[in-house]
Amino acid sequence: MVNHRTVGEVMTGEVVQAHPDTSFKELARLLASHHISGLPVVDDDDKVMGVVSQTDLTRRQAAPGRTGSGRDRVLRVLTAGGLMTSPAVTVHPEQRVVDAARIMERRHIDRLPVVDEEDRLIGITTRRDLLRVFLRTDEEIHEAVVGVVYPHGPAHDAGRLHIDVRDGIVTIEGVAGPEIDTTALVRAAWRVDGVVGVVNRLTADRRDDSPGPRMPPSV
Repeated sequence: MVNHRTVGEVMTGEVVQAHPDTSFKELARLLASHHISGLPVVDDDDKVMGVVSQTDLTRRQAAPGRTGSGRDRVLRVLTAGGLMTSPAVTVHPEQRVVDAARIMERRHIDRLPVVDEEDRLIGITTRRDLLRVFLRTDEEIHEAVVGVVYPHGPAHDAGRLHIDVRDGIVTIEGVAGPEIDTTALVRAAWRVDGVVGVVNRLTADRRDDSPGPRMPPSV
């Protein structure tokens, strides 16, 4: 079951890393030679300080105000400590793969350094690593979500709900009658293997909000 797979099972133990004083040129070389889009920056105790990505380098390279040899001199003195995004978003090896995938989706990142209890770097996991676990297609996820979501509402309300799945992200929209427990419905969708996010666009059906005839209290 995907829900029981952990980050430690899929992470890569050999990590390309940098130190705060690693130069811009060396960072560019590491990213290019290892065909990666980012790497963690660690201190002398192997604790993760931040992450440097290709975007960080490209953004600094394109920064206005310096041209020609002047820009080259600036780039030569730039280091990972000044370029990195900090603090880094990290995960622990015992965390579930599905949780790591959701963190990547929410934070719009492609890799997560894996750290131990003392925040020392022990590995890295990427979207590609996690996608190897999530072998289900969007169509398969859609079918599974439909199977678990509709039991949470009456059959006559099923046609009023629309479920869409793209890249593992489930969007549920429509009108939910008072008989539908929307919290239970969303939770049920989250538990489906392969789901990395749930967008709730349900609106409440207000037609039954007006007070109806009341029965006298029993005695």
